[in-house]
Amino acid sequence: MDQKNLIVAIALSVAIILGWQYLVAPSPEQMKRDALEKQRQIDEQRKAQPAPGTPQPTPGSVPPPAPGTPPAPAPQTAPTTFLERADALKRSPRVTFRTPELEGSIALKGARIDDVRLVKHRITVDPNSGMVPVLSPEGAHDAYYAEFGWALKPNTSVKVPGPDTLWTTDRQTLEPGQPVTLSWDNGEGLIFRQKIELDPQFMFTITESVENKGTTTVDLAPYGLVTRHGEPKTEGIYLLHEGPYGVFDGKLKEFDWSNFKEGKNRQELTTTGGWLGFTDKYWMAALIPDQKEKVSARIFKIDDAVLKKYQADFTAPLLTINPGETKQAASRLFAGAKIVRTMNDYNEQLGITRFDLAMDWGWFWFFTKPLFWLLDKIFGLIGNFGVAILTLTVIVKLLFFPLANKSYESMTKMKKLQPEMEKLRARFGEDKMKMNQELMALYKREKVNPAAGCVPVVIQIPVFFALYKVLYTTIEMRHQPFFGWIHDLASPDPLTLLQGFGLWHWDVPGILHIFDIGIWPIIMGITMYMQQMLNPQPADPVQARIFQFLPIMFTFMLAPFAAGLVIYWAWNNSLSMLQQYTIMRRLGVPIAFGAKAPAAASGKPPDKR
Repeated sequence: MDQKNLIVAIALSVAIILGWQYLVAPSPEQMKRDALEKQRQIDEQRKAQPAPGTPQPTPGSVPPPAPGTPPAPAPQTAPTTFLERADALKRSPRVTFRTPELEGSIALKGARIDDVRLVKHRITVDPNSGMVPVLSPEGAHDAYYAEFGWALKPNTSVKVPGPDTLWTTDRQTLEPGQPVTLSWDNGEGLIFRQKIELDPQFMFTITESVENKGTTTVDLAPYGLVTRHGEPKTEGIYLLHEGPYGVFDGKLKEFDWSNFKEGKNRQELTTTGGWLGFTDKYWMAALIPDQKEKVSARIFKIDDAVLKKYQADFTAPLLTINPGETKQAASRLFAGAKIVRTMNDYNEQLGITRFDLAMDWGWFWFFTKPLFWLLDKIFGLIGNFGVAILTLTVIVKLLFFPLANKSYESMTKMKKLQPEMEKLRARFGEDKMKMNQELMALYKREKVNPAAGCVPVVIQIPVFFALYKVLYTTIEMRHQPFFGWIHDLASPDPLTLLQGFGLWHWDVPGILHIFDIGIWPIIMGITMYMQQMLNPQPADPVQARIFQFLPIMFTFMLAPFAAGLVIYWAWNNSLSMLQQYTIMRRLGVPIAFGAKAPAAASGKPPDKR
């Protein structure tokens, strides 16, 4: 019965894993299609929809709630079709910018930061593919933009700039060290200005000011927002957060897109310091209010019958501006790649509360962060990320060498005792209690602790999990080549079985993707199988055969993962085999790969069979 239950459990596990691969995990071909889709905009007919919500009221609209409470969005007319990105950009005069990291423009209509592309990051490994877009203008597919402005005090009526406001600029280009100032006169004595600065990396600093040349006092509250059209595809894996998140009063809060179905679970928070926005695996757009001001923040889904729209915004405290006074407020926008060193620099130099948490370091951050630091240093010295992974694996193996030695010595002694264990099983196979008593006596006599091989392995699991997370989540491995056919360590092995390892190309049906594995996954599976064959085989023949099948199952299960991870697993298995092989030679244990499973128990002594 125990054997039957074990077989059923393993079969269900395999079915779940294979089902996940087929129904959830994206195929390499699908990921290529998605990447190419990013390079062009979809031009399809859609009915007119309200435009993204904006906290500021337009002239004649209902004023927002009192400052401290995020205001409601104001509707306006949206285009009836999606435009090509270039056409959408032409709908407003613009201020352009280019830095070593960013290229794009700012729309003077609405003063929107809505065109941000990454100079050093391409959509695909092809250097001629388009730059990765972080922010995109309204009207284009997957519009994604930021705005900063002023919200009115309730029961007041003052013209404030809105999404259709056309600003003037003192410069046509924005450069690091050379800010631009946008201006707008409401014709009623108020002059609004936005001084926009951009550093050489990914940070915009927006200083908003209001000059009151009128005769009455006005009360306004500065705000900032990021609006995103559409719900982007995520990798759907628990190792990585993709979606809305932020740091509020020093604590990281993460939300899934599914948290905002049908406008439910609207998140409203207050915070002093911190940030909020949306993240993809490698890119992020985040609002950073004044770190000393207490602001009201929210993340919510805008009601829309067709398009999915999400917004993250904050509202700062009310400012009273008397006649003859000028009041200003400063905030920031991060729009770019989540490069670890850059995020840490912003955290320290700009004093942004826990901006380092924009990187998803996971539960074992105390292992993950030092491992990444070491990997980055090695990469800086070697210049090849794949070799840096191999080198880091060797260093980690050396650090755990004493523990691993104890584990392998214990397993080797167990393997040495396997003939004696077989004899006991043959004699007492039907009497499990007696057999266990004899096994315990054998272990005591030979001074072997069966659990000694497990404890060191368990201790190493958090470290290797942390290393796995480093390789999976950080952008530093993206589009990094190894040797031979591996041109992107962050993508699956491109030479796959069903495509003749590159000899021919065809659109592999979805049902066959699970069998379309690459060369490196096959190498990894072989090393996993060989390492297992060095270990002592289970006494139960059914369990032994199941364990022999596991490397094959894991080969297919791990094949869609990034090539860098698969190479790491293969290399780690090889180093473990070498260490175990050395110990077995030292202890005089016969070395035989591919040992056959033990025979079924007869319940009779060997000489009576």
